[in-house]
Amino acid sequence: MDTYEEKINLMSEMIAFSVIDGRLHEREYQFVWIVAQELGIPKKEFNDLFHQELPARVIKSEFERIQQFYRLALLMHVDGVLHQKEEEAIRQIAINMGLNPSATNRVLKLMKASPTAMIPPYVLLEHFQEQLN
Repeated sequence: MDTYEEKINLMSEMIAFSVIDGRLHEREYQFVWIVAQELGIPKKEFNDLFHQELPARVIKSEFERIQQFYRLALLMHVDGVLHQKEEEAIRQIAINMGLNPSATNRVLKLMKASPTAMIPPYVLLEHFQEQLN
């Protein structure tokens, strides 16, 4: 991630997705806060993002789009409850990002089957790179 603005946009997208089911679960808040800390975003600015609507930014790099999709998918699982709205929203977000819907569905299915909802990075990338071969 190159600029502070890109980091803020990433966090805004994650925050918007965390409340898509109508509530912010404490685990979702904690997960998003951990990501914000990794990106160097101060707590006050992080909390302010919950009250702002920033314009969406197109992520240019396919690798960054896959990373963001995976972060959002992890966020979807962090509260232990999969809502239909979350599943519909993440599929639409992936389409809007230009990610392969078939790969998206396979990754989401693998995550759902995993006890931790996590999958190894090479498996994630394999599913999205299949379309390039």
